[in-house]
Amino acid sequence: MDNKHDILCLLRSVANGETRPEDALLELKEAPFEDLGYAKVDLHRSVRQGAAEVIYGAGKTPEQIAGIAAAMGERGCRNILITRMGKEAADYVASQVPLEYHESPRLGLAFPGERRDLGNIVVATGGTSDMPVAEEAALTAEAMGNHVTRLYDVGVAGLHRLLSNLDVLMQARCVVAVAGMEGALASVIGGLVDCPVIAVPTSVGYGASFGGLSALLSMLNSCASGCSVVNIDNGFGAGYLASRINQMEGLETK
Repeated sequence: MDNKHDILCLLRSVANGETRPEDALLELKEAPFEDLGYAKVDLHRSVRQGAAEVIYGAGKTPEQIAGIAAAMGERGCRNILITRMGKEAADYVASQVPLEYHESPRLGLAFPGERRDLGNIVVATGGTSDMPVAEEAALTAEAMGNHVTRLYDVGVAGLHRLLSNLDVLMQARCVVAVAGMEGALASVIGGLVDCPVIAVPTSVGYGASFGGLSALLSMLNSCASGCSVVNIDNGFGAGYLASRINQMEGLETK
């Protein structure tokens, strides 16, 4: 059982008398996880949370990444996110399983397949240097079935660039604001839109930015209501949260 739909179909099959309860129980007992020795792959993640387990590539060997992805793919998982994966590891993984790799955000998508295109998430950056983190957020959200609009290099040093895209911002269900330096972009956007804003501080900046700490503190102290903040350079976390927010409306109408 790889998702809620599969379990629901199984339960309906039992209710209709097409499947014995004992057989259904066996299928459910086999479902929760697979022990690979070096990893216990959570095959019920999509049932509980609506999305498959995400593989954090940093610290894992290419062989481990490929093994986890292969185990998930064999159980029908598609669009499996692999974050923080270097090019060399990606080359090896691509030789073992189908892989779509994006080098700048170091993000891979194993067993890529059909995706939904729901709602509208806007991902905005203060500058071009913030794009790798922003792309991690945007690609994560797209892999999870969301429509994403990108607004890059619209920081406060040239505020007219942002203001010329007000119509795009106003139509968003959620905005991800990615910025380094002093991190002011999130506060500005938070004061313009009527949807949640997820602020992502980046490590972009000179010495006194302290590797993104200045932007993090600025965003945490934002006077704009409706802004939440994720960790420094955590584009994945922002994209995942934005997906949850964007798809809430669809869940409420089911």
